[in-house]
Amino acid sequence: MNIPTYITIARILMVPILVVVLMTRVQNHEIIGVTVFWVASLTDWLDGYLARRWKQVTVLGKLLDPLADKLLVAGALISLVELDLAPAWMTFIILGREFAITGLRGIASEEGITIAAGQLGKWKLGAQVAAISCLILGTKLDAWLYMWTKREIFRFFIQLNRPFSFFVGMGVLLLWVATILAIWSAIGYFRDFWRAVGPRILAGEGRLNEKDPG
Repeated sequence: MNIPTYITIARILMVPILVVVLMTRVQNHEIIGVTVFWVASLTDWLDGYLARRWKQVTVLGKLLDPLADKLLVAGALISLVELDLAPAWMTFIILGREFAITGLRGIASEEGITIAAGQLGKWKLGAQVAAISCLILGTKLDAWLYMWTKREIFRFFIQLNRPFSFFVGMGVLLLWVATILAIWSAIGYFRDFWRAVGPRILAGEGRLNEKDPG
């Protein structure tokens, strides 16, 4: 165990805190929730940076880091669905993509192959963070915006059944972007996976086709 790994574990522990804050709707839960989410998202960059800088990259860290990312996004999106701020079908596509890619990575790992994450995956994560941030904090910001301007902004572009919804509307648009990037990057990852592993599977070769001695 090292400091980068402890930071990753801390990110995992922030997930239930985020869910409890959002679901119990404590006073100013939007501000508290987005703060927890931002701190957790920042640790995603910090643990990787420290691990590389201090040359403390470990197998445990490689396993926990993507798990922490998926738990954070899943916890935030599922909470937003329950709060009627995020469409359930978009959440299903995004989380389904993560589970599918995790499965493909496991199969590739069994064959001794590592498929690097593409640039689209980074854009997808950025869109997810931006979308979740807007959706968590959006209702509070929209209330302030309406209080100051007395104008119903954005409702004519997105039908959200809300009297004023500029920031929530931006969150929905960004979630659309994240969903499209999730599908696009999944197609690219599956293509790379099949090019690397597909011939072995079709030829009946590799570890996955070894018979269980038991």
